[in-house]
Amino acid sequence: MNFESVDALQRTLADTVFRYASDRKKAAGRALGTLVEIVTFYTLRAWDLRDHIVIERSVPEFGNPSIMHNVEFSLHPIRARHKVEIAPLFLPLTAAKIRGHLPLLGKLEFRSTQVVSSDGVLRNATVLVEAGSGPVVANVDILEDSRCELTVCELFANPFAIFECKRVGVEEGMRKGPQTIEKAKQGAYVARSVSSLQKIRLRNGAFQGVMERPDGAFRTGSYDTLLREAIDDSPADDLAGFMLTVGVVSNHGNWFTSDNHNKELRVLAQSYDWLLFLTDAGLSQFIDRLLLNPRPELAPARDAFLSSYSGNSGTNRFTKVRIALTANEALRNYFLTHEAEVESWFNVIAPRSGSLETLQDDLRKLGAKDW
Repeated sequence: MNFESVDALQRTLADTVFRYASDRKKAAGRALGTLVEIVTFYTLRAWDLRDHIVIERSVPEFGNPSIMHNVEFSLHPIRARHKVEIAPLFLPLTAAKIRGHLPLLGKLEFRSTQVVSSDGVLRNATVLVEAGSGPVVANVDILEDSRCELTVCELFANPFAIFECKRVGVEEGMRKGPQTIEKAKQGAYVARSVSSLQKIRLRNGAFQGVMERPDGAFRTGSYDTLLREAIDDSPADDLAGFMLTVGVVSNHGNWFTSDNHNKELRVLAQSYDWLLFLTDAGLSQFIDRLLLNPRPELAPARDAFLSSYSGNSGTNRFTKVRIALTANEALRNYFLTHEAEVESWFNVIAPRSGSLETLQDDLRKLGAKDW
């Protein structure tokens, strides 16, 4: 099913899935925002970056840790990785049950949290411990036949990359959402303030990069050149506080198109190191296969979505943080087996010569550095 815009898709969802809501279009818009985050998260998982991810974490401004900014996804270097098997397993799977299998971490203060609830809801990238050195995060590998295998990672506190998702709905009768420019400014401010690699505009419009070395000396030069050197050649000791910033935007109704940028998109493109555009066609294809003309392989995910947006009270089973086990498995398999198709949903806005393959390589290089 083809839609002329995400706004047309939003109206279709409002008239079908969200008929029960008092403000159907707003409910559909919120769900679209969740779906953009879901697409981003499972794309990162398909790139084999799962163990680096922390969800909805506050990251500090560079050199000014008193100001923190919440981001959808932060990717952290791995200090240590532990494999844990729990059998027999009796749900819920709690942090306390996992703690008994991690004697080396026994002295740390574990949170009172559940990795899997008694009704089969998974918490992605569950933070078990908040230590001074960084979070300890658990991810489920296998859960079957009353046994569970998990990967528990001790992560460094400072991420090497952040991902933010931006989408704004359009009110009826308006050309663009009233908060579009405010969200663009907010995202641009975060992107420009969290990394040790600073960006300065020159008179000719180009960007100069400045990065302070550990000894107090400065590295300067073309921003793009310094960014490339930081990823390819710089030892981790020289990259204290460095973060690769990635934005994911959607909805041509507000941001225009990947070839015809309006002011808001230009603001974001010059601020993030990478700006990805989730196209109308890509988002529409995903929603069509998930909800409107469902594929059998996505049926568990569709069931979780519809049960979460039924108008009845209860736990949401379809978010980037909390998701039904069956929905998680269906989405994980879909994004792995349809990786090329999923990547076609994105356009790279910045850098101009960038590709998703290069972004993947850059993230893997940063994750593999000896931090």
